[in-house]
Amino acid sequence: MAPEARIKTFLKTSATALCAGAVALSSFSLGAEAARRHYRNHHHHHRHHPPQLPAAPLRALPYPQLPLPFEISGAQYLPLAWADVKGWDDDNHLAAYKTFRASCRSINAQNGAAEVKNGEAKALAGSLNEPCRAAKTLDLTDEAKAKSFFEENFTPLRISRLGEPAGFVTGYYEPVLEGSRTQTEIYNVPVYRRPSNLFVRGYKQDSLSLPNKGPVYRKIGRRKLVPYYDRGEIEDGKIAGRGLEIAWLKDPTDLLFAQIQGSARIKFDDGGSVRLNYDAYNGYPYTAVGRILIERGIIPKEEMSMQKIREWMAQNPDGAKELRRANRAYIFFREVNLSDKDEAVGAQGIPLTAGRSIAVDKSLHVYGTPFFIEGELPIDSERAKTPFRRLMIAQDTGSAIIGPARADLFFGAGQEAGRVSGRLRHPMQFVMLVPKSLDPAPRAAKLPVPDPRPSEKIAKLFPQTDPGKAAAKPAAVAGAMDSKNETVAIAGPVPLPVPRPAIEPASEPQRPVKKRPPRQQ
Repeated sequence: MAPEARIKTFLKTSATALCAGAVALSSFSLGAEAARRHYRNHHHHHRHHPPQLPAAPLRALPYPQLPLPFEISGAQYLPLAWADVKGWDDDNHLAAYKTFRASCRSINAQNGAAEVKNGEAKALAGSLNEPCRAAKTLDLTDEAKAKSFFEENFTPLRISRLGEPAGFVTGYYEPVLEGSRTQTEIYNVPVYRRPSNLFVRGYKQDSLSLPNKGPVYRKIGRRKLVPYYDRGEIEDGKIAGRGLEIAWLKDPTDLLFAQIQGSARIKFDDGGSVRLNYDAYNGYPYTAVGRILIERGIIPKEEMSMQKIREWMAQNPDGAKELRRANRAYIFFREVNLSDKDEAVGAQGIPLTAGRSIAVDKSLHVYGTPFFIEGELPIDSERAKTPFRRLMIAQDTGSAIIGPARADLFFGAGQEAGRVSGRLRHPMQFVMLVPKSLDPAPRAAKLPVPDPRPSEKIAKLFPQTDPGKAAAKPAAVAGAMDSKNETVAIAGPVPLPVPRPAIEPASEPQRPVKKRPPRQQ
């Protein structure tokens, strides 16, 4: 898709200009690698500042502290009208509203607490409280009213990574796998819960929420910390026989894909089942096995899908073992009390909605934010160009989901959901729905007016006329007539000081140098 020239319009720039005009204030990877609570470290640079003269006392300004509009790192924005959002009128807004309302239950439960990133409120933090309060009492059943709800409470804003015309999507799903509660010859691949000797600095070992980034250790004795076991060591049995096994699977590829997706349902022979969700990881960065196969020329990039990876692994068991171990990251699960009718739980802590929930970069975005995603995807078949124009709600995250216009679309549970989601690696247009409380135009309208002009008496005592023009004209002309036909000085630009003249240094006449005769030897 050709880049749009207008996409370089930045919300922050336009809003800042509006504020200044109103008042002058003085100083892919394949799938989502199971991941929750994405965070980054920011480095602060300290510079030595030279001593400054004591500042003049600041005048107390009558203006409130007005924060600038939100900024998302590395993003570019283009404000749109609803009529410019392609496919907006054709979506099922009621389905999107129900998914948004599910997110609001979590947001409302936080009592308006703003999400904070590195000590600063995150983009959109707290701004979803207002539409969520409105949704709390609106149990809508009408499609038109659901559409109106979004249009009345949000402003559409096209968003993409800086310098790129579109965003990028992949898909994920919840695998449904055959398994056993006990180890047998057929079911011989353990699914582990979090080990008790897994340790993350700053967190208790039994903490409910561990980060999915940064180092992870195991304790030796009381004090010594070493990196945790990698995938190869765990597959070789380093934590076997400690009662950590939740269930047993047939194929290590099944476990790998459950770990990539971050959740799974395991069906047992007796008709029972267990639901698993991501709980922790072993501290190693995720390496996309699909990318390795592309780099080695085994599967062409345009044909890459989870199904292709699974087929290759089934045909090459030794190669599959080596490929798995190239991804040293390993995921531990916890059992979740969900019925088979419920969808997997996302990082926001609520069940996901197939076809409406997305995973986003948690370091940039806030759960509950609606995104209208538009383009064509191979949903009906591998080569199909199925139009996809749908309002999705951010309810999950993943360590492979990085960037302002990057999403993993949740397709539900089972083989068909896996087939569809596994072939998605496509550019799409992203329109973020920004709560109107952050829209720059209404914010500028709320700004207070500047201080009133000085009184006539003060204006006469301290005229601010242009000295050059005032000298050429009579005083009565240099000013303006007020309602009483009296001259009032008009404020003009303060003239710049005259530049210092360039003074050439005085040069003294030089004496002529007498040539000496050459020395005779």
